[in-house]
Amino acid sequence: MSMTAPVEHHLDGPLGDICWFEWNEAGAGPTLLLLHATGFHARLWDQVVAALPAGTHVVAPDLLGHGRSEKPELLADWPDAALALLPLIDRLGDRPLIGCGHSMGGYVLSRLAAERPDAFQDILLIDPVVLPPEIYASTAYAVPDPSDHPVSRRRNSWQSAEQMAEHFRDRKPYASWDPQVLADYCRYGLLADESGEGLILACPPRVEASIYQNAPRTNPYTWVDRIKADVSILRAPTAERASEMDFSKSPTWLGAADAFGAKSDMLWADNSHFIPMEAPSKVAALLTEMLTEKQALSL
Repeated sequence: MSMTAPVEHHLDGPLGDICWFEWNEAGAGPTLLLLHATGFHARLWDQVVAALPAGTHVVAPDLLGHGRSEKPELLADWPDAALALLPLIDRLGDRPLIGCGHSMGGYVLSRLAAERPDAFQDILLIDPVVLPPEIYASTAYAVPDPSDHPVSRRRNSWQSAEQMAEHFRDRKPYASWDPQVLADYCRYGLLADESGEGLILACPPRVEASIYQNAPRTNPYTWVDRIKADVSILRAPTAERASEMDFSKSPTWLGAADAFGAKSDMLWADNSHFIPMEAPSKVAALLTEMLTEKQALSL
């Protein structure tokens, strides 16, 4: 499906420059805010956006440490990713917002909805990394060295996006992705190496490693009561995971929907944690239902 290219914007925030992309002009309906997962970028939503109704106003930022946004040395405190986006939420003004966040993006979206409770009408958390409460209760620890995490040793030298896509095409978890989503990941997930030779990942491996290491550091249940928006949770099947980096199953606590007072708790049994990458059109159909419902209520 053809799609109008988004406009790239930059916004100076409390933690540095934030890059965000905008599809279409704001109209009578709600604005859709899309937040990506750890290690990815805003343009991974391209195929979801392409399947939305024509003219839908969509905003998708590169989270702090990702894409074309500011790169701190580490990202140990996940709420910092939300703090960095508050100027963007405020910039959207009194536009009614529907938010959708995947994985870490879902966690960050929940914090934004708590910090700006009047801004959001609905939030959809797609397999958010919301862990059992007892895990957060025991997280008084020093920030680990990201060099100790295997993600810090990810390959970080590429000659082209096509080379990267070919490398990942038949490997887990990418083999189950929609091929065009994989192409978008590679096309927009690389930046020119400052050395002038080749391309490097737009999310530095050490930053990505620090995010994984510190997932249990800040308890999201402390801000649940401040969220006014209707909450929906969409998740993959839950089972014992082979390792921290096994995303064939959901990392989301089964009690998260109750803790967030979610109006719906949806299970997509045929997907892994990477739901938007595997089923972008299906995700777009769900978001279209949410947008249509809110537009009907506003008439």
